[in-house]
Amino acid sequence: MRRVWRRAQKKEDKTFKMNEQIKAPEVFLIDDEGVQVGKIATALALKMALDADLDLVEVNPKAVPPIVKILDYGQFKYEREKLKHKQKSQLKKIDTKVVRLSVRISSHDAEFRLNQARKFLEKGDKLKIELTLKGRERQHPEKASETINDFALELEKTENLNIIKEQDLTRQGGRFTIIFANKK
Repeated sequence: MRRVWRRAQKKEDKTFKMNEQIKAPEVFLIDDEGVQVGKIATALALKMALDADLDLVEVNPKAVPPIVKILDYGQFKYEREKLKHKQKSQLKKIDTKVVRLSVRISSHDAEFRLNQARKFLEKGDKLKIELTLKGRERQHPEKASETINDFALELEKTENLNIIKEQDLTRQGGRFTIIFANKK
């Protein structure tokens, strides 16, 4: 049997009624300079917009009477798109980076992971330190908590970072975790 693949529908952006599309008999008008004219007949508002060689755009259709503005619709649409892109770019996604340790980690490896953790925090990401016990290591959970606490103390000694514990040391079975963040 043949499958029909449909392209996902692109979500329509909010469209505004303009000029002759506005059916309300009376509207609240804001002119091209931003001055509130007040309640006025739609036909008169449309005539004012056409005299100014601009468009009459319904900004708030839910108000009684609907709020309309005299403006250049192309410029208005461009400004809204620009603002939307600016807001989207300002949203910074914060990732949680994971550094995995082991009870038998060598000093060089621990130092390497410490530098890695510092870089993650400097970038603004959250840091999750994870230590998993394997095999016979499960019989000595105190060594795991000691290892992870030593690592956390070394990390907190970093001078140029303002590190805070977001989540204290937790144990879930044979896995110990602790979460840090750089408070700017």
